[in-house]
Amino acid sequence: MRLDKFLKVSRIIKRRTLAKEACDRQQVKINGRVAKAGTEVQPGDILELSFGQRRLKIKITAVQETVPAKQAAGLYTVLEDKRLEDS
Repeated sequence: MRLDKFLKVSRIIKRRTLAKEACDRQQVKINGRVAKAGTEVQPGDILELSFGQRRLKIKITAVQETVPAKQAAGLYTVLEDKRLEDS
């Protein structure tokens, strides 16, 4: 599944266009490498997302085309969720 679609289906990012824009701004990495929106993701991949002062690191546990909203968090495990402090 494409990275931008996974981010939308898992509800990490609300809309696929916003997910694509985050990838275009190099705010998303897969397994330590900057990822494009069309990069294929698989279970076991580690995603790192940067949103302003927030850093999120997750591990993909499942990839599905559609899931109910209540089950979306089951597609990944949060490894790290940091808020950077102003220095």
